[in-house]
Amino acid sequence: MDVLLPRSLDEALEMKASVPAAVPIAGGTDLMVELNFDRKRPEAIIEISRVPELKVWRRENGTFFLGAGVTYSQVVRDLPQFRPLIEASRTVGSPQIRNRATVGGNLGTASPAGDALPVLSAYDAEVVIVKAGRRTRRLPFAQFMTGPKKNALAPDELILGAQWRIVRGPGSFSKIGTRNAMVIALASLCLVVDEDAPTVRVALGSVGPTILRARDAEAFAAQAMDRAGVWKDPFASLPAKVIEEFGEHVAAAARPIDDVRGTAAYRGHACAVLARRALRWALDDRKLTVTR
Repeated sequence: MDVLLPRSLDEALEMKASVPAAVPIAGGTDLMVELNFDRKRPEAIIEISRVPELKVWRRENGTFFLGAGVTYSQVVRDLPQFRPLIEASRTVGSPQIRNRATVGGNLGTASPAGDALPVLSAYDAEVVIVKAGRRTRRLPFAQFMTGPKKNALAPDELILGAQWRIVRGPGSFSKIGTRNAMVIALASLCLVVDEDAPTVRVALGSVGPTILRARDAEAFAAQAMDRAGVWKDPFASLPAKVIEEFGEHVAAAARPIDDVRGTAAYRGHACAVLARRALRWALDDRKLTVTR
């Protein structure tokens, strides 16, 4: 196996163009498991952790760009304005893994259980893809993941990062697993409130072949909050029956299966529970924002 060591984005893109079968590796927290168990044996790997252009983040005209090489530890330390992303980052492995693992790695692996992916989905993020000559294209997140551990990258392309419009409103990420830490999600959920739209966005992980959006539940919540006057008055209450029904709408969006980590029925139930909690948290956070 050849190991290619680019020191710039242009060099990495030239290597990928000349050896399309080469697999990118940054933190290696997913890929090295595959290599160690001999599940994958590429003819070459491109070690991209030294590429500075992949480690940047920036605000651009009301949007935020997050480079593919930014680690989860950096997210937790440096991006306090994105609470759902921080909460997802904190659930990734151990501190040692978070120091190496990257959001771009989650995108490249394209596992439905990837912790950062429901957040990117709920942010309505675009995945920024680049090839030799700095030719870029952008894919809506829903089009990037094409199946379990499959994505829309061409053989000569690399993930540059993800970009999304910054929204005003609370949000959260939560997941359920077989223990409290260092666990693959049985089910995960990200809820984001966009005060300006006004809308509620809900994305589910580990309960389908890709990350799923609960579109019916989103519409139900937004309309219920409008009828109850919650959009205009954060201190207005949403009936408990509405929150209960919201959870059922979210669970209906899931497409879970039985596997060694849990049953489809349990995953569906977990989605409903996580959804109700997340909506209550968001409603409470809106009140706190006003009182501050």
